[in-house]
Amino acid sequence: MAVDWIGYSYAVLVASGGIIGYAKAGSVPSLAAGLLFGGLAGLGAYQLSQDPKKIWISLITSGTLAGIMGMRFYNSGKFMPAGLIAGVSLLMVGRLGLKMYEKPHEG
Repeated sequence: MAVDWIGYSYAVLVASGGIIGYAKAGSVPSLAAGLLFGGLAGLGAYQLSQDPKKIWISLITSGTLAGIMGMRFYNSGKFMPAGLIAGVSLLMVGRLGLKMYEKPHEG
């Protein structure tokens, strides 16, 4: 099985965003949310690496983040960090949506 490097990179980005939010502003909610969603994204990437049909944790995690951070970006107008995470999460949702329509490879 192919390793889902994009998914793991996304997980690291989300988790590091929470850590940076805590380091810069002392925001415990940012740390908790970043580690929670980063961990879920990492679990989703692991599952995708094992079986390309297991997209649901990744899809729900990135969809939830796209919605939450999209609203934060809309309300604040600040690209960092809400706009960045919303944009990357939306790209992940699109990527995972396309994976749902791929035919499994024989072999």
